[in-house]
Amino acid sequence: MPTVTAAKSQAKRLRASLQADGTAISHAKALELVAAQHGYRDWNTLHAAISRAGTVLPGLGDEVEGRYLGHAFKATVVGAEASRPGWTRLSFDLERPVNVSKFASFSVLRKRIAGTLGPDGRTREHTSDGVPHISLSI
Repeated sequence: MPTVTAAKSQAKRLRASLQADGTAISHAKALELVAAQHGYRDWNTLHAAISRAGTVLPGLGDEVEGRYLGHAFKATVVGAEASRPGWTRLSFDLERPVNVSKFASFSVLRKRIAGTLGPDGRTREHTSDGVPHISLSI
C-alpha cells in the first residue's frame, strides 16, 4: 500500500500522462483512478486504509532495498497492485542483477522480480529453510 504522498504523486503523474495524450481529467478524478488501481472503490476508502495500515509498503517509482532469495538488492518499484487487504503485488527493477543459482558453474540472473508482499514487507512464499522469497528493509 502506498503512502498518501506516494498515491497523490501517482495521481499527479497519471494526470500529466493523460494530459499529454490529449485527455484532460481533474486531480480528483486522477485520485479516484489511483484508488481503483490499488483495489479500492474511491479515494476516501484508499486514504482510510492507508491511515489504518501499520507498515507502509513502497509505491510506484520508490527506491527500495531488501533481499531476494537471500541476496541483497537495491531496486525501483515498477509495478504495484493491491492484491487483498494489507497485501500488495510489487514488481521491482533491480539496480544490479542477482544470481539466484546455487551452483558455481551455472548462472541464473534476475533483473526484474515480483511478489505479493504483506504488511510486514515480506512474501508469504519462502525457501525450504524458511527465508521469505522477498523481504524489504522497511
